[in-house]
Amino acid sequence: MPPPAAKPKPPHKLEFTMNSLRNTTLSTEDDSMYFEIVTRFWHPNVTKVNKFDMETRELVTVAEIEGLQTREPRVRFGGDKGEWVPATEFLKYDSEHLGGTFKAGEDAEYRWKTHKGRFQLIKADDPEKKALAEFHPHKRHFFVFRMSKHAYFQVQPTPEILQAIDKFIVSYLLVERRRRDSRIRVKLERH
Repeated sequence: MPPPAAKPKPPHKLEFTMNSLRNTTLSTEDDSMYFEIVTRFWHPNVTKVNKFDMETRELVTVAEIEGLQTREPRVRFGGDKGEWVPATEFLKYDSEHLGGTFKAGEDAEYRWKTHKGRFQLIKADDPEKKALAEFHPHKRHFFVFRMSKHAYFQVQPTPEILQAIDKFIVSYLLVERRRRDSRIRVKLERH
């Protein structure tokens, strides 16, 4: 009798602590993945993505975004040793939709798309368009009061996306900022 088939690993749930793009924490329930997204008041134009290293018990800067609130932000990976790259070079925005595509390695290209108003990350060359990560927005008590459920990402435990998690987070921050800015523009144009 053959051994039973191995159960697929459950998806990781990366939960946001706040609704801000510039100051929040993204972590799993057991803190095996813990990212701090912070904009310090003495550097209001630089948003840093820090990862908690479980071995050394310290926060390590994995990426930075300069000018997240401006029209032409720049990104840098690898802390101070990295080189600044225009965000449009890292993330190719889709002219028709709110998403965009980015390369996580030599051969891996991913695309943000919206499905029922929520962002999903898919492989750019996947014909099935299976979501590797899906964003779930926060919910409020009676749509007004405090959050009853925090926003979170449901990330599939594939090694390719877990190795490029820093680029995944930075690309999400960029497309979400673009989405929020477009929503404000639409509200202003209505009146």
